[in-house]
Amino acid sequence: MSASVWRRVTPDDILPLIGLIQSAYRGDASKAGWTTEAHLLGGQRIDAGMLARQIADDANIMLMRSDDAGPLCCVALERHADYGYVGTVTVRPTAQGSGLGREALEVAEAHIKGEWGLSRVRMTVVAQREELIAWYARRGYRNTGETAPFPYEDQRFGQPMRDDLYFVVLEKGV
Repeated sequence: MSASVWRRVTPDDILPLIGLIQSAYRGDASKAGWTTEAHLLGGQRIDAGMLARQIADDANIMLMRSDDAGPLCCVALERHADYGYVGTVTVRPTAQGSGLGREALEVAEAHIKGEWGLSRVRMTVVAQREELIAWYARRGYRNTGETAPFPYEDQRFGQPMRDDLYFVVLEKGV
């Protein structure tokens, strides 16, 4: 798969991307893939306002790849002073396991290094997602030992099904 088919998200992509992101992480559709969070969180993963603000911010970029059925995968990047943050690594559930997640990371890392001139990539992952943390570790990410609280008070991020959620911070040099 060629990185040349990746493109920057535009406002016209917001609604189709919400469908992709929701299907990969929440609800019954997410159970077709391995990245589901449905056992930890219900409700929405992202909304139109959040996505619109993300792509309108000059310090952010969101990249996506599509096929004839619509959005296939996406990844969000945030530029910080000394690192790039990667989030919302999303692959259509029925395409998971095809290498698209790995490709999304490679595209994001190349942008952070090549376009932004940064040498570190960081991300946060729900600590209870051990299989996902292990997947990132196989791609060179290490647990920094830092944690961040889960935003329980903000329903825009979904409805937690347990009260012990938090994020671990992962990092990789590029």
